[in-house]
Amino acid sequence: MKKTIFITGASSGIGKATSLLFARKNWNVIATMRSPEKEKELSLLDNVLLLEADVTDTNSISLAIEQGIAKFGHIDVLLNNAGYGQQGIFEAVSPEKIREQFEVNVFGLMETSRAILPHFRRRKTGTIINITSGVGRVTVPLVSIYAASKFAVEGFSESLSYELDSQNIKVKIVEPGYVATPFYQRAKTEFAFDPQLEDYQEFQGNMSQLFTSFESLETAGAEEVAATVFQAATDETHQLRYVIGPDLEPMIDLRSQGSDQHYIETMRSQFMPEGFKNP
Repeated sequence: MKKTIFITGASSGIGKATSLLFARKNWNVIATMRSPEKEKELSLLDNVLLLEADVTDTNSISLAIEQGIAKFGHIDVLLNNAGYGQQGIFEAVSPEKIREQFEVNVFGLMETSRAILPHFRRRKTGTIINITSGVGRVTVPLVSIYAASKFAVEGFSESLSYELDSQNIKVKIVEPGYVATPFYQRAKTEFAFDPQLEDYQEFQGNMSQLFTSFESLETAGAEEVAATVFQAATDETHQLRYVIGPDLEPMIDLRSQGSDQHYIETMRSQFMPEGFKNP
């Protein structure tokens, strides 16, 4: 029987690359996005169903799941991919923006998972794959709100995996490093800035230069992340975390080796120029 994957945030980046890969692998793909009428490439594929869904609208997610099951008969894998990254100095991010970040990245993911679970339990099988981020494990300055949302998803996923083992349902996490997609274009556009926070100006300028230099590093592409998602969906293991990206892997290794304080001091030395170190 042909398998089916339900993907949120499939209009671009990792979501679209994953939709295309699974379609090529002869899966049925339910590709959801807020404006499916704008999607041209996926609409040409017979085994792809384009549906409108917004993860902050529980009714739209439930309806999309129902429509997907009506079309293909069942769903085997849920990929929680929809999300965005709020960046900027914490004090510059408004409370409204903080809540919006959690509504999309955390609560939307939770409610989408909640909506699919009755179907998975009835079938006694299923896999939930959550896209988190390297900053959900090894965070850096200027992404405190985004990192907080991804740390939340990491904890949620790990705990949920133990619960759902009892139902023969797997939970997996895919942790990409930097991936050049429209995700980061939006992050730059919505970067939180408050000109009244003059105390941070020099620090923020130094960090912006440092992060710009990171863009020249070797990183994974959206297609490589999609391949990792496919591995997680098909390897029949109970592996929880899948790390992808040559920029991220050494940082994960650093965190897992030695003491926590050694890791913190090493990271601080990278992100705190000499002029900002405490005496």
